[in-house]
Parts: sequence; structure tokens; C-alpha cells
Amino acid sequence: MAQIYPTKANLLASKKSLELAQMGYELMDQKRNILVREMMRLVDNASSIREEIDNVYKKAYHYLRLANTTIGDCESFAHAVPIDLSLSINFKSVMGVEIPQTSIGESQLQPYFGFHHTNSYLDMAYAAFIEAKELTVSLAEIESGVYRLADSIKKTRKRANALNNIIIPRFRETVKYITDALDEKEREDYSRLKVIKNKKES
Repeated sequence: MAQIYPTKANLLASKKSLELAQMGYELMDQKRNILVREMMRLVDNASSIREEIDNVYKKAYHYLRLANTTIGDCESFAHAVPIDLSLSINFKSVMGVEIPQTSIGESQLQPYFGFHHTNSYLDMAYAAFIEAKELTVSLAEIESGVYRLADSIKKTRKRANALNNIIIPRFRETVKYITDALDEKEREDYSRLKVIKNKKES
């Protein structure tokens, strides 16, 4: 503890600093709890989407294999489908943490390839891959949010621990030191006054 002169002004300042540090710790703890709840909600959503996306990709590749088997290599048909550039990203703030919010234009099942050399397997593969694209965008949004929240939780926990284990005990120690010193000085002054009074009376 740095040496501090035991005065009433320093005692009041130390008590104020202790109060602010305790308030800061409580706010950090509340922030951490809110971020953890938000992260757990996203983790639950991610688990269900991962399961769904696995099933959709299995279905998409199943139909693509059938299409390749029945009509040959489908790569030329894939080139006919335009690249989707409708993805946009915005952000929402959760306790100061920027969480991405993605949106993608609604995909229309357009007949980009002719019907003469294709079959229903290719159509079903195309529809399944569109569904997989939309789920992938949702999963990327959630996983990015989880990463950002986890990083912020780690920093918040570190700050809260520093306040609780270092700063607050240090201020408590300072307040105790000044209080004890002032009490001792008060006792000394009282004893001195008593001695002076006794001398005057005798």
C-alpha cells in the first residue's frame, strides 16, 4: 500500500473510491451475467441450426449424386445459377458488444437451367442447396455473436476479478489504516487533554 497521510479528507476520499470500486464491481458482475445469458441463448440456437444444416446438406448431396448419376455431370447447370450478392450485415449492441445481424434476400426457385436435359433430382438438389445457404448465413451470424460475447465475457470477468481481488481490498486496507490512525490520534489527544486538566486541577 502506498503511504497515505491519515487525514479526514483522505479518509473521505478513500471511502468514496471504495464505494465507486464496489459499484463498478457490481456493474461488471451484472454485465457478465447478461452477456453469459445472451451467449447461452445463441449457443442453444446454434446447436439446433447445426443439426438442421447437417440434415439439409445430406439431403442436398444425396439429390446431387442422383442427378449426377441420371443426367451426368451437373457442373454446367450450376454455372447457370447467378451468384447471390444480397447478403447484408448490421449490428445490434448488447451491453456494448456489437452482435452481427445478417439478412439475405429471399431466394426464388428460378428455372435458370432448361428442363430438357435435367430432372427432378437436380431441382431438389438446387432447392436443398438454397436452404443450406440460408441456414449457413444464420449459423455464421450466431457463431460470430458467440465469439464476440465470449471475448467480452472474458475481459469483463478479468476486470471484475481485478476490482474484487485487488482494488477493493486495497481501498479497504487504506480506509482501515486511516481510521485506525485517526482513532489513535484521537486517543492521544484525549489523554494529553486529560493530563493537562489534571495538572491544572492539582
